[in-house]
Amino acid sequence: MIIYFLRHANAGQKRLNAKQDEKRPLDEEGIAQCRYMGRWLNSLDTHVDLILSSPLKRATQSAALVANEIACEQKIETTPALRPEATYESFRELLRKVGGLEAVMVVGHNPSMSRFLSLLVTGGLSERGIEMKKGSVARVELGAKRAVLNWLMNPRLIKNVYTSTQVSSRPKTSVK
Repeated sequence: MIIYFLRHANAGQKRLNAKQDEKRPLDEEGIAQCRYMGRWLNSLDTHVDLILSSPLKRATQSAALVANEIACEQKIETTPALRPEATYESFRELLRKVGGLEAVMVVGHNPSMSRFLSLLVTGGLSERGIEMKKGSVARVELGAKRAVLNWLMNPRLIKNVYTSTQVSSRPKTSVK
């Protein structure tokens, strides 16, 4: 199975009230980050059978924006197993439930996303091996005996790739 780990994009400052923080939306930068990552995933011809998201607003928004860019028409399912305080055991149970699928995207928060990714690819040996920045996406191939991290990309790198490859509309002129 292929698992795409997506950490929610930028959502501004954390709120002190936990209930209000759960409803904190993406900011303009976060929306742009999701669009860049989604377009990049689309350019890789990324297809997923299911998108699972934390129920917090910034995660579901990130999931929806990326899903739109990769033309994923399945309903996004929310699960507490992807909340910031979720346990690795609940995450592994979630993976067992969707084990028959070819490709799944999981969308959540730190510290859980970085911890889950690290534990998965190190076989449970390290929970601090990999850090996911906001808006980052990682691709992992999960086999029966091991998990292989294929790549991990952050939105700053993808934005730089897109902006550096845009063709200028100005005509070329030579300086004499």
